[in-house]
Amino acid sequence: KGKYNDLNRRCVLTHALTFWLLFPFPEQFMVKGIKGPILAPFGGEVELSCQLSPPQSAQHMEIRWFRNRYTQPIYLYKEGKDRYGEMTPMYVERTELLKDAIGEGKVTLRIFNVGVDDDGQYHCFFRDGDFSEEDVTEVKVTATSSDTQILVLPSNIDDLRVECNSGGWFPQPQMEWRDSQGKVLPPASKSHSQDTDKLFNMKMTLFLSNTHPGDVTCYLRNPLTGQEEKTNICISKRYVESRVWKLFVIISFTKCPVTAKTLSQRGVILILNKETRDPWTRCHRVWIPTSLIFTGLMIQYKLLRLLLLEEEFLQFNIPASDPLFELNAVWIGDMNMILCILMVFITLSISLIYFKWCCHKNSTGSYLETC
Repeated sequence: KGKYNDLNRRCVLTHALTFWLLFPFPEQFMVKGIKGPILAPFGGEVELSCQLSPPQSAQHMEIRWFRNRYTQPIYLYKEGKDRYGEMTPMYVERTELLKDAIGEGKVTLRIFNVGVDDDGQYHCFFRDGDFSEEDVTEVKVTATSSDTQILVLPSNIDDLRVECNSGGWFPQPQMEWRDSQGKVLPPASKSHSQDTDKLFNMKMTLFLSNTHPGDVTCYLRNPLTGQEEKTNICISKRYVESRVWKLFVIISFTKCPVTAKTLSQRGVILILNKETRDPWTRCHRVWIPTSLIFTGLMIQYKLLRLLLLEEEFLQFNIPASDPLFELNAVWIGDMNMILCILMVFITLSISLIYFKWCCHKNSTGSYLETC
């Protein structure tokens, strides 16, 4: 009986050894990918590598790269061939598998024309018979823009609205205002949108008083790469104010001889004429016109100031690369000149019409009316 048991053991071991030699079990392995996120530039290329450990040939294995779903591979290598027909359509023309080191169990997936949708996790999957293993690599898409513009527009009489615009960022950048000393200025508003490529377009505004010294800078920073972009602008208030006063004085002195002469004549006549010393008459014929003229002068000053601020900021804050730069500058200058001429003409016309009307109305009065 003992000899019989020994014979059975030998038979079992012999059959097991023969089966293993004829049908070897797949060697177990691990898949090692790149640790940590890989930064992929928008519109560029990125390479994802993974390696079998211990190193061994993977030519006979199934190699599958996929995102969220196993059944939707972005690349599939099976039975020694690339299976393009089973791949996700959007990746067929944008991926290739580098198999130079496949004999050592290393493959590299290359992705072309990286877009925002390529951001996320990638699974590297190996299968040998019934045994399989995978590893996950994370890709971070980045985009940094140097196209930053600052526009300064007058918001009301005493404040300026500074607006910073920048597009083509991913992920959403950090954005802030700083003064000439590097101090952070709280923005009035901040907003963003995404274009057709899902890149972020940023917009930030700031309200400044006309007495704000120095310049302001718009800072943007990519949180992944740490890359910064900045654009600054200097508020040249003194230059604008001097131009306002020059034009104001010129236009005022153009109009004043006629109105001053007429008012002086009317005032002297009213004062000398005893019959017209009634307070209402004096108010109606002297003080009301005088008040209207001075009110018109103040309105004229504010309009000139607003128009010249507009001209100054459009000329110096529209990028020179803008195809409409020259057109904007010329158009604003011409509009300023036309509006100034119109203000002179309209003011003189109103003054003449008013005094002619008064002369005609009082032509039969008891005093001499000079027009």
